[in-house]
Amino acid sequence: MRIFDFPDFPNPLRVRIALAEKNLGSLIDFVFVDLPGAEHKQEPFLAINPEGTVPVLELDDGTYISECTAIIEYLDHLEGKPTLTGTTPKQRAMIHMMQKRAERELLYAVGHYFHYGTPGPGPILMPYKRPEWEARTEWAGFERDRAMEAMRYFNDVLAKQPFVAGHEFSMADITVWSGLYFARVAKLEIPTELTALMAWHIEMSQRPSVVSPA
Repeated sequence: MRIFDFPDFPNPLRVRIALAEKNLGSLIDFVFVDLPGAEHKQEPFLAINPEGTVPVLELDDGTYISECTAIIEYLDHLEGKPTLTGTTPKQRAMIHMMQKRAERELLYAVGHYFHYGTPGPGPILMPYKRPEWEARTEWAGFERDRAMEAMRYFNDVLAKQPFVAGHEFSMADITVWSGLYFARVAKLEIPTELTALMAWHIEMSQRPSVVSPA
């Protein structure tokens, strides 16, 4: 199998952490995609993933799977022993619910702020941004506030339970951690009063798969 990605960007990092959790890194060949150079927006890559995003998993039969949730689902079930996506109907439902919230309210909000409120990954990608680029100050402020509200939400969640979706580590934890990683890149720090989120973040940052992703 091959994975097309750009190391250390939040979505590729999500999959690399999952690979480390599953000890599957040795099965993967990584293909570097130059995101700052907009390689993912050019026709050769768009033939692989019309969305123009990374990561993309290529199976040995030539099938391409994009979207982090789908990739992690596949990897988690590859050996018939899921550990990241739940084993009971309730676990699966809770994990997918929190995964969606983590993506939509935290990771995507930080991403929008990064692209519209900071220099982002560089000028080459600017022509591929939304038309709202000219009104980026207002847009970025809204997305920054949304990301900070998401931090407060997950702080409340983690004040009641050890992990984002309950009592077991899951892909939802990976997504929240990656969102906070991206937030730090965008200079959005966790407010000090969010003690539950800060404690969880410290613990997650020491997890072997996070320290040494695939």
